[in-house]
Amino acid sequence: MMEIISGTLLLLGTLFILLSAIGILRMPDLYTRMSATTKASTLGIGLVLVGTIMYWQDFGIASRALAIIIFLFLTAPVAAHIIGRAAYFGGVPLWDKTHIDELKDRGETDGDP
Repeated sequence: MMEIISGTLLLLGTLFILLSAIGILRMPDLYTRMSATTKASTLGIGLVLVGTIMYWQDFGIASRALAIIIFLFLTAPVAAHIIGRAAYFGGVPLWDKTHIDELKDRGETDGDP
């Protein structure tokens, strides 16, 4: 039974990673690519690691995999946010059909007070 559950989690995780890769190719600009990639790949890798934990049922593997999951869930969104802000302030244009530009409306600068 555990092999079926772990196999299902591995398959779902792989599908999310595949969707992430397709999102990189299909999305129109850096910001939407980064959003799709960060969310889908974080969930996909998390599911793959949970499937690995379920399959092996070993404390050493589980502790390492859980540490990776926690690290990934904490760092991937923060890194994507920082890269997105750097791209915005570096002049990377938004997609033509982007209607809301919150940073432009707020008049934020490049971090200077």
